[in-house]
Amino acid sequence: MSILRSESMTRFNRREFLTVSGTVLGGIAAGGTVTARESASRYVVDLKPNAGLDGVNVVHDLSTVGLAVVEGSERDVRKLGTYAPDIELRLSEPVQSHLDTSDESSTDEPFYPLQWDKQAMDIPEVHESCRGEGARIAIIDSGVDAGHPDLAANVNTDLSKDFTGDGYGAGGPYGGYHGTHVAGIAAADDTNEEGVVGMAPAAELVDCRVFSPDSLASFADILAAVTYAAEIDCDVANLSIGAYPVPRQGLGQFYGKVLNRVMTWANSQGTLLVISAGNDTADLQHDGRVCVENDDGSVECFSAISLPNEGAQALSVAATGPIGFGWGDTGVEEPAYSPAFYTNYGTNAVALAAPGGDADLETTNPNWYLDLVLSTISEPIFDDDGTYLGSSKSWGWAAGTSMAAPQVAGAVALLKSKDPSLDANQVESILKRSASVPDGYDKAYYGSGFLNPKGALELV
Repeated sequence: MSILRSESMTRFNRREFLTVSGTVLGGIAAGGTVTARESASRYVVDLKPNAGLDGVNVVHDLSTVGLAVVEGSERDVRKLGTYAPDIELRLSEPVQSHLDTSDESSTDEPFYPLQWDKQAMDIPEVHESCRGEGARIAIIDSGVDAGHPDLAANVNTDLSKDFTGDGYGAGGPYGGYHGTHVAGIAAADDTNEEGVVGMAPAAELVDCRVFSPDSLASFADILAAVTYAAEIDCDVANLSIGAYPVPRQGLGQFYGKVLNRVMTWANSQGTLLVISAGNDTADLQHDGRVCVENDDGSVECFSAISLPNEGAQALSVAATGPIGFGWGDTGVEEPAYSPAFYTNYGTNAVALAAPGGDADLETTNPNWYLDLVLSTISEPIFDDDGTYLGSSKSWGWAAGTSMAAPQVAGAVALLKSKDPSLDANQVESILKRSASVPDGYDKAYYGSGFLNPKGALELV
């Protein structure tokens, strides 16, 4: 068992590029610390018309959207168009987790009684209407274990792709358990008489891995993965990568522009982008500041926006969760639809809220972890030389907006399965119209409301 908490935001120098003061705007994956570093030789390029790519190494050809990711000298890159250095981003751990990888986990009986999240949304009744057949979900994350017994029937390994270039490939949890946990929430198998039930258990999963074993990812790899998801006709792409802040001026304008272009194009191709809102109790409606410390010790601060969850066409998801589920005879202190203590919020910044898990940080009840979200996990095992030896497959609990987003991604798959003619905007509209803000709660935590897959299907 391990209990992992997010780290506090720290300050970095100008070369490392980004820090936050005032309102914290989020973290990669499940929130917490973000480390963003400019690459010295890798660039995202907004290509000039008819630009050739001579003299550079093309990492990702994104000419479909007028972009390229290249390696080379800045002199050669300058000839191609406007550009900015790629950014390396570091993962931080989920807000709360309780990972059980022992052999004591039952594999004889389903774990649905422990899934308060699916119970709160009447999933058995939902599955009487639709289970996600024919729908395709891209998981842009740390890697999905295609060999996990709850996912083996779902992952399309032929379409799965590694965007990191680290040599490990796709279809495995090479960047950590996070992507496998996310995938199970969206589409864990409900026919194998073990484990958990996913939102759309008959949907197809595509592993788009953008995190490596050392937890580094890049902005460019994420752009490439979103583009790829649209090119292979994914109905939805889940990006449980939280939020990271960029200044609205300077390089921030460039990053925002190219991200918005990619996201708008993907949406136009029918791929809805579901993105976690971040876990720093931040009001995204009133963005904070990005601050950089100069070599002389002075500090400059800029107005900031959090990306990708505030990018164009993003369906940003906040997290909810109970307090007291399965604790005993005392009953639930907070319902499943109550806002989680860590979730980011903002009336016009958040589109929907969905179960992501909550926690009472002061309780001594030994069943505290049951308020987290139970799903599939697979922890990679490497030798001292970095050779992948396999993974430890099991089920475990975690909490974060990273766990809320795939609930929505799975609901998208259900709607597309029931009516494949729906485009991305129509699906988003149905999800919003079927949702509602619970009585007595602040709309800022919900956007259009709490996810209601049953009600959404009734509108199709």
